[in-house]
Amino acid sequence: MTPPSVVLLSVGYECFPTVDDLLDVLLAAGVERVVDVRDLPQSRRPGFSRRALESSLADAGIVYEHRRELGNPREIREIYRAGDVAGGRERYRAQLLGERAWALDALAAAAAERPTAMLCLEADQARCHRDVIAEELARLHPAIRVD
Repeated sequence: MTPPSVVLLSVGYECFPTVDDLLDVLLAAGVERVVDVRDLPQSRRPGFSRRALESSLADAGIVYEHRRELGNPREIREIYRAGDVAGGRERYRAQLLGERAWALDALAAAAAERPTAMLCLEADQARCHRDVIAEELARLHPAIRVD
């Protein structure tokens, strides 16, 4: 089997005290594009809402894209927050593979074009919809590995 030739970085900004800390990691990894997979790119944490984050990334030479179609809607986020990670994953996967399946192809194409990171809040990918995205990308696009 051929090893993956494209690496997509998966990042939860919850573990970064500041945007500069996030930028340090992204730049060290050679990331040139950040795909924000939050449903709503808002944050109570300074610097992590869409406009501020986009500006900071641009200053560092990193392209920002918000992909709401990959976001986890409130009703499914609430399932995760209630501690039912398996239930949340099941509901998110059904949504993703239904009307939003095209978004996985778009993310794969973006990652193949330039070094890319997908970003949302949750630090622990295993408790996040990013994990479902990673699994489905691996299944549908075996040339991509999510780290």
